[in-house]
Amino acid sequence: MIAVLLNKQDFEYDVHSLIRAFYPGVDVHIFYEETEIQEAFEKKFLILYAEDRIEITIFDADGTQQMKDQVEVEYYADRKETKNHLKRLLYRMISQMKGETLPWGTLTGIRPTKIPMAMLEQGKKNVEIAQYMRETYYTSNEKTALSIAIANRERHILKNIDYQRGYSLYVGIPFCPSICLYCSFSSSPIGVWKNRVDDYLDALLKEIEYGAAEYADRKLDTVYIGGGTPTTLEPEQLDRLLSKLEECFDMEHVLEYTVEAGRPDSITREKLQVLKDHHVSRISINPQTMNQKTLDLIGRRHTVEETKAAFFMAREMGFDNINMDLIVGLPGEEKAEVEETLKEVTSLDPDSITVHSLAVKRAARLNMFKDQYKEMTFTNNMAIMDMTAQYAMHAGMAPYYLYRQKNMAGNFENVGYAKEGKEGIYNILIMEEVQSILALGAGASTKMVLASDRIERIENVKDIKNYIERIDEMIERKRQGFMKYGK
Repeated sequence: MIAVLLNKQDFEYDVHSLIRAFYPGVDVHIFYEETEIQEAFEKKFLILYAEDRIEITIFDADGTQQMKDQVEVEYYADRKETKNHLKRLLYRMISQMKGETLPWGTLTGIRPTKIPMAMLEQGKKNVEIAQYMRETYYTSNEKTALSIAIANRERHILKNIDYQRGYSLYVGIPFCPSICLYCSFSSSPIGVWKNRVDDYLDALLKEIEYGAAEYADRKLDTVYIGGGTPTTLEPEQLDRLLSKLEECFDMEHVLEYTVEAGRPDSITREKLQVLKDHHVSRISINPQTMNQKTLDLIGRRHTVEETKAAFFMAREMGFDNINMDLIVGLPGEEKAEVEETLKEVTSLDPDSITVHSLAVKRAARLNMFKDQYKEMTFTNNMAIMDMTAQYAMHAGMAPYYLYRQKNMAGNFENVGYAKEGKEGIYNILIMEEVQSILALGAGASTKMVLASDRIERIENVKDIKNYIERIDEMIERKRQGFMKYGK
């Protein structure tokens, strides 16, 4: 355990996240009184906030002072600048102590590209942005260049999107064929809910009717049906859902219509035909890995060959915008296994690939039963991430969006690579938070972008049974939220 002792409650999240980035897998606990620290600690960080300075002292397990430093601040004058001073001081001390740096420096948020995007909107040049990011956040040259390149591409892709009058639609289907070892999303095995899927659709269609009426005066730009795995629905259920969307929403101006087909073991010709009949323009077929041993270990009940078969079937049926998701840092996979996946996937010639760095969240079985999986190795490093970028480049793809999550293997990122014109527009919109997103279904979070610095959210319950039984309450939540904040 690492103990952090603060003299007042401030910047806890930033301190916790930065220390965790340097000490992955180690529990970090925040305390406000010395007497609260009851168990043995590996290190203790004493952080004192004062009006004119921040002082940090680091102690070893035996209580010996290891390091001490401070930085002058005007604590209450500018909280953002105070926070940056704090994080830079903490970063320098840990970096010196461990002899390590972090690729993203002091940045611990999930949307690092928002920084260069905002500066581009202000008319800043790439070189100015790069200097600011390196000096302010200690980002590496590689990650600085990556974030700026992506921000420029995103800006080009979104140049014709009307942020104020337009909106995007998300529809959640919270069922999967099985639950993967690393998964923490709001999804449940379809086998358990087989007899209640139609009840779920009844509730969802009711929310669709309400949402469409509320947003009838705005232009729908993108539609994304995710989950879970939407293709766990039977063909007639899929048809029922997509028909209702077309009945309720004006689809005339939709630039991108995505259904995350996802798991190869959920894809059939009949389901793909339904998607085709409803003019779905973009799908995902997600192997995560092309190593059968890993697929079996993580609970993906399909084979490498089934992934290929699903991809070839979709291509043969005319789908010309197919994404494939991969995960780097899966248990037991080293660089050689990741390269095997990259070779197999790029040989299929998808239109985009999304490379995820494994993030083990609290709800995942890997975390819940960590003793059971303690012999597993989780490897990610700069060499592996560079290799994924090289394979994407050789496949004719360039990075177009990026985001991060807590507890990521190697403290890296998720990057979407796409061929020109095949970028996932919805992916960019949800990450950059520049457009409102109407979200429907269990666990869905409607996001209202009311100003560049003001976003309000309306959450649906995650539990499927609760969503079905409380659908009128979910609709009322939206009604009250729209009345309070506008749309």
